[in-house]
Amino acid sequence: MDLTPENNANGGGNIVHESAKDIYNNGNGVTFVSCLSKMAAVDIEFHDITYSVRAPRKEPKLLLSSLNGQFKSGDLSVILGPSGAGKSTLLNVLAGYKCTDIGGTVTINGQLRDMNEFKKISCYIMQNDITQPNLTVFEAMSFAADLKLGKRKSKSEKYATIDEILTTLRLTETRNTITDRLSGGERKRLTIALELVNNPPVIFLDEPTTGLDELSSIQCIDVLQRLAHFGRTVVCSVHTPSASAFQKFDHVYVITNGQCVYRDSTHNLVPFLRNIGLECPKHYNPADFIIEVSSGDYGLDAIERMITCVNTKLPVIPIFRSKSEFEYDKKNPKTSWIYQLDTLVRRMSVQLYRNKSYLFMKIYLHIFLGVVIGSLFFNMGNDGSKALFNFGFCFACIIVFLYIPMLPVLLQFPSEIRMMKREHFNRWYDLSAYFWALTIVNIPVQIFFGSIYLSMVYFITGQPLEWHRSTMFFATCFVCAFIAESIGYNIASVFNAVNSVFTGPALTCPLMLIAVQDFGESIDPRPIHRTILMYISYIRYALEALTTAMYGYNRPRLPCPNEEVYCHFSSPKEVMKIMGMDAPPNFLLDMFALLVILFISKGTFYYLLRQRVQPNKTFQMLQLIGKLVKSHFNM
Repeated sequence: MDLTPENNANGGGNIVHESAKDIYNNGNGVTFVSCLSKMAAVDIEFHDITYSVRAPRKEPKLLLSSLNGQFKSGDLSVILGPSGAGKSTLLNVLAGYKCTDIGGTVTINGQLRDMNEFKKISCYIMQNDITQPNLTVFEAMSFAADLKLGKRKSKSEKYATIDEILTTLRLTETRNTITDRLSGGERKRLTIALELVNNPPVIFLDEPTTGLDELSSIQCIDVLQRLAHFGRTVVCSVHTPSASAFQKFDHVYVITNGQCVYRDSTHNLVPFLRNIGLECPKHYNPADFIIEVSSGDYGLDAIERMITCVNTKLPVIPIFRSKSEFEYDKKNPKTSWIYQLDTLVRRMSVQLYRNKSYLFMKIYLHIFLGVVIGSLFFNMGNDGSKALFNFGFCFACIIVFLYIPMLPVLLQFPSEIRMMKREHFNRWYDLSAYFWALTIVNIPVQIFFGSIYLSMVYFITGQPLEWHRSTMFFATCFVCAFIAESIGYNIASVFNAVNSVFTGPALTCPLMLIAVQDFGESIDPRPIHRTILMYISYIRYALEALTTAMYGYNRPRLPCPNEEVYCHFSSPKEVMKIMGMDAPPNFLLDMFALLVILFISKGTFYYLLRQRVQPNKTFQMLQLIGKLVKSHFNM
């Protein structure tokens, strides 16, 4: 019986280096060419890894306890263990997804890991196989190639790389299929394919077979095995692999309660268990048996014997490689920010254009609101007897441009931000490029939909047909739409979809209430606290701007119907006065205030995005306070 660690500890064996064949055929008609076969060796070692989490009102919970091990280039390694053992936590630590409150060291080819450099040569494919919607498989791959490769390769070279990866992962037949229509196995393979575009030497996968049937699971693991044997370091966590799938793994790392109970080759698992007095039944899946033992089904003493045997008979032998083999991605310059922005704008534009049901629904909604609000305030814009009602029309327009731009964001963006976090973590693009692309794409969208509504209600309600007044009216409404959209993004960056839909309207109600103070009365002087509250709301500035556009700038007295005996509000000055505006507001000042609020809300949105991908101590403290409050109400 051999209980020594696997051979080739110093990098020999089945690892494929730069001298590997440029073309390889697996016998099934699938041919691999140079972009997938040439690979630099990257070996990962970790020593005394410890990780704990702070739970509200409880002692810190230790999730990983002094773990040691190594994952070698050219091997398909799997992390096994019962639920809650710490598989995903260990994977998060090794991939760099969790970087705080971690003890121990991680080395790459014998050198202490530099996280910034390590992220350049690694990718992390998380459990939830989220893909960009409304794109075909080829389009998704093309945008990924543009973001990751930039201008380092020509378009023909990128297409050749994409075709090769799709062939390797058996996705050729789904080349023109929309990602939303892919099966579970196809979607899993697509998430892997997207990360292979820039040929990373290290691939981490969290539960790649979850939700797949046995055939799809074996196909997925078979793909990972072929990728590993071409020189990559492939590490994945799997919950319960089948016996046939388990045999495809080269290296097994088993943990329970944050401790390692086995780290060696697949074929050495059964002899290892026999050596400590545990006989795996014949015709029984060794993976299931080791998980049962790790769960304590055979007693806690069996777990203690495994831990002792691992520490004494399966030591971690250091791997030594020359530093030159680790210079993989350093020669490849980063994709320029402008190219990232251009690619993201194109991708978002295609996705928006493909979402025709959403576009048509928004168009129909704006037409419907235009008809309803236009009929409610029909021909009141030039009627002196109904000037107060026309002010209600201005307020209604602000409410339309508050909720209509904001509510879709509250529903959609919480799920979109998860995709952004994953792509940003895997270095697809800079966060600023994503922020500006989202901003640029939304500008014409809001103007287009807003123009549909405004062009209807402005004429139906009989507003003054003067260029400067209509321009001021339209501009104010557009800026209000941008502010409302930014408020939606700010809320959706913090909460999930359910909480966002509740929080958004709840926060905007006070904005409306404090904005309409003093309407219908004149208080002189106005209390300072009421003034401050009133001008906190952007709706106040919008109301003053719209009222000025309609009744300011020396507008002549409005005509009144002949049947009206007394028409007090035919004078625009009287309208302004009854609205609490003794002195005509300054439109440019109000517009400047709206733009300042817009820039502040956009800056807050960028800050919240930054905190979602890399939270600072202040944001972490706020999250901890939120957990404390949540735990208090759950008691």
